[in-house]
Amino acid sequence: MGFEFRKATLDNGLTIIAETSPEAHTAAVGFFVRTGARDEPRELMGVSHFLEHMVFKGTERRSADEVNRDFDRIGASHNAFTTGELTAFHAHVLPEKVSEATGIIADIMRPSLRQADFDEEKGVILEEIAMYDDNPFWRLWENANERFFGSHPLGHRVLGTRETVGAMTRDQMQEYFDRRYSASNTVVCAAGAVDFDAFVEDVRRCCGSWRSGEVARSHPAFHVHEETVRVPMKQANRAYLAWLSPAPGVQDPRRYAAAMLTQIIGDTEGSRLYWALVEPGIAEEAQAQYDGHDGLGEFVTYAACSPEDAERVEQIVREELHRVQTDVSERELVNAKAKVGTAIAIAGERPEGRMRRLGSLWLYRGVYASLEQEIEEIERLTIDDLRAVARDFPLRPTLRAMVVPE
Repeated sequence: MGFEFRKATLDNGLTIIAETSPEAHTAAVGFFVRTGARDEPRELMGVSHFLEHMVFKGTERRSADEVNRDFDRIGASHNAFTTGELTAFHAHVLPEKVSEATGIIADIMRPSLRQADFDEEKGVILEEIAMYDDNPFWRLWENANERFFGSHPLGHRVLGTRETVGAMTRDQMQEYFDRRYSASNTVVCAAGAVDFDAFVEDVRRCCGSWRSGEVARSHPAFHVHEETVRVPMKQANRAYLAWLSPAPGVQDPRRYAAAMLTQIIGDTEGSRLYWALVEPGIAEEAQAQYDGHDGLGEFVTYAACSPEDAERVEQIVREELHRVQTDVSERELVNAKAKVGTAIAIAGERPEGRMRRLGSLWLYRGVYASLEQEIEEIERLTIDDLRAVARDFPLRPTLRAMVVPE
């Protein structure tokens, strides 16, 4: 199935992109806003995620029930998500419903933010924070990420805290929305069986009056430091461990080598940590991953084991992280390339997967790279590339975090 990339820009600065294919049986539409937890003032931590919820609470034209009914009427599979760096709203529909899906999402992207809805949804968000706070892995991740980045805004929690969400006002959210949800900070993208010219006209009709706005993102200095974080937790009956170290940013060409290195060290099956820890029963879970961000990145390794095995697990993890920087074999590289390439291709088979990839990459890099080009970049990787990124960004953990039984 062949896909053609198309791009247009409205007068107000809103960017429209698509990968179109007349052979596809469905289509996906997404609105991506370049704003997330890292763009929030620390005292408003969690406002992006809270706002994601509020978008579905109704507009001047639709109530919350009408939003849901209209999505159901066109048979849309719809959702939204917030990360540290972007917020997205999307729908997957039959080709003949693209225009209606675009209109619904565009409408809810200008929510009423009614005080009663705000007060009600705040309770929902606080319950969500409490629920995640009872999850040992989530507690581990939030504490590790927060301490690793320190004062850098990438350390902000996506959900926020009980204190920041509890103190947040509706007017503060409105001010944040007015500043960040501008046309020039938004990308509308589509994939699948889409008539691009008609799609552009739909977006122009729905979004052409949106304010342009000039939106900046701060990039303060990131200071690497050594730290150990220990979090006792009543609900934990295992030890949950994480090790973090600096890695390339998502715009850095070394990101492919960084991702491949962690695939070899910590994939869910067949990786070095799997054979060293999971297969022999020393740990229940052990994985590694590369997380690329705008301008920065991190290597993350984590494991779960019985508390009495924690010291042994840490020793093995550190040995494996050290070894993989110099002794990757050709067979490991070939196997990892095959796994990653397959995963990318599978995600690209559905218009929804292509739409999400397209919108996210454009917000990060502002240039188009086809799925095929990305697979080619991976295929070109050599052992020397992996050694080079390990030399520039050693997998020596600078932050060690653990959640242990209280």
